[in-house]
Amino acid sequence: MVKKKGFESSLKALEDAVARLESGDLELEESLKTFEKGVKSAADCRKALEKVELQVETLLKQQDGSLKREDFDE
Repeated sequence: MVKKKGFESSLKALEDAVARLESGDLELEESLKTFEKGVKSAADCRKALEKVELQVETLLKQQDGSLKREDFDE
């Protein structure tokens, strides 16, 4: 069974790819592979953030003490 990577591990993979590319120590082929992995990690991060954004609700306290749900808006 393949386990999906979480946001934190995708972000770490993206940061690692950026660091490797910025080092300038990679051959062209390895740079391309690292870039492709970075792009995939960035897409995974974006998907995870979009999923969370859809789930977020803001709770607003009313004058009577009750809580009102409000959908998350950008």
